[in-house]
Amino acid sequence: MTVRAIRIYGDPVLRTPADPVTSFDDELRELVADLEDSVRVPGRAGVAAPQIGVGLRVFSYNIGGEIGHLVNPVLTDYEGEQEDDEGCLSLPDLGYSTKRAYSVTATGFDKFGNELVIPATGFLARALQHETDHLDGRLYIDV
Repeated sequence: MTVRAIRIYGDPVLRTPADPVTSFDDELRELVADLEDSVRVPGRAGVAAPQIGVGLRVFSYNIGGEIGHLVNPVLTDYEGEQEDDEGCLSLPDLGYSTKRAYSVTATGFDKFGNELVIPATGFLARALQHETDHLDGRLYIDV
């Protein structure tokens, strides 16, 4: 099990748009394993590759004990609105009320290159938006 250290606000990797994944190889599968191990730490809902210092478009999530990942995510079908407190591992000890879409559809790939479609509402939708923002070099304090 490899739990990777989380990069903290001020690290330039957090403000740099991540590159698309182009190779679905053993190196990517190792990265996904590290992301999924890192998100298993209690209290974590998501970890994006830039948060562990890797500039690739991939993240893991842990919502209600369901652990997954998404490579090269694209979000569509934004509907509704939700506002709730949001925090970030890269901004420890902070939390702010943040507006997000209530529902989204996330499309992308798994670690083998198989297409994934994740229809999401509520907290899962919030997490997918938060993690995708990380891949674009944005933090929730920018929303």
